[in-house]
Amino acid sequence: MATTPVEEMLVHLARSLVSEPDAVRVERTERDGAVVLELHVAEADLGKVIGKGGRIVRALRTLVRASGAKADERRLLEIVG
Repeated sequence: MATTPVEEMLVHLARSLVSEPDAVRVERTERDGAVVLELHVAEADLGKVIGKGGRIVRALRTLVRASGAKADERRLLEIVG
């Protein structure tokens, strides 16, 4: 399956945050009627993607949800280390 613009954006943003950019990838699955984007990063980079108090991951989830609203589908983001 081809990557969508939101998946490309997630990869780009995550790679700019982490120490191991080659470990970053996004997998798209469907669960309970929603599209779930799993952002995979190296275990050591989990804290960098989550951010202080979860601010970064909250912002990323907001972007993913907004892109889903525009495409008329429910999208969720999960971070996997």
